[in-house]
Amino acid sequence: MDTENNAGKFKNKYRIASARWAAWDYSSNAAYFVTLCVANRAHDFGRIAGGKMILSPLGQSAQDCWDEIPAHFPFVELGERMVMPNHMHGVLTINKPDGATVPVGTQNIASGEETQYFASLPRNRFGPQSQNLASIIRGYKIGVTKFARQNGIPFEWQARYHDRVIRNAEEHYRIQQYILSNPQNWEKDDFYAAQSK
Repeated sequence: MDTENNAGKFKNKYRIASARWAAWDYSSNAAYFVTLCVANRAHDFGRIAGGKMILSPLGQSAQDCWDEIPAHFPFVELGERMVMPNHMHGVLTINKPDGATVPVGTQNIASGEETQYFASLPRNRFGPQSQNLASIIRGYKIGVTKFARQNGIPFEWQARYHDRVIRNAEEHYRIQQYILSNPQNWEKDDFYAAQSK
């Protein structure tokens, strides 16, 4: 492994090391904070005006496809989400009935409803690949890309996405606040300086 560039060799080619938590089973019942970016951080999803997100048609599709995840993955519950000009943030919970979990109650800021999310110790037993976080995100990305193609919109996702396993209620609350305040803080965001198409 090339520690200076955080890259290793695979099939004689350099690759970036995975940011995944190696000991974690990503099909486990847990709450996940996910960030997905548009390729080259292009502002394809809309714009910020007056501290509010104004969705483009593709941005509306990105929001709608996210909201439809439980229709395709019934074991997924959605938390806060925000589509931004060149990325989107969302919290989703994998909640399979047979999963070993420790429920932790938390308040959904937008609705005021009590929700449940789950944290558990890392397990080295990996579940079905069609029921893990990667398959959920892959399905979501396909849905948005399909909309773009059907409507003649040039669009491409960044190849990877960032995720974080939410460990406790305090962290969940901080993430919810961050997501909801993202449009008001757009000019301070690392993604803000990215060029639009």
